[in-house]
Amino acid sequence: QVQLVESGGGLVQPGGSLRLSCAASGSIFIINAMGWYRQAPGKQRELVASITRASTTNYADSVKGRFTISRNNAKNTVYLQMNSLKPEDTAVYYCNADSIEYYSGGYLNTGYDYWGQGTQVTVSS
Repeated sequence: QVQLVESGGGLVQPGGSLRLSCAASGSIFIINAMGWYRQAPGKQRELVASITRASTTNYADSVKGRFTISRNNAKNTVYLQMNSLKPEDTAVYYCNADSIEYYSGGYLNTGYDYWGQGTQVTVSS
């Protein structure tokens, strides 16, 4: 089974920083594009940042210049460095992988649209 597990959330004061990590586990061969999404109370889930396997990145306008997404393909891990945090960044942050090629029963399979369990980020004084 392939799973995504996030870590690194918490409570931080405005202007502070946090680094989120998302590690994929399982008999993984390749992970394609990955991304971070967030969902604040009463709002829809939104894309924060995404990164291709070749590390081409894309950011929501609201986080450009403050957040940086990166990945380590050898460790099957994606990161989100969040600087200059604002109260409006408060949300549950979710990791996503759009497709993962993995081994199962001696065969190479492809699964789609994997999500982590989410990690809470609270920005408050």
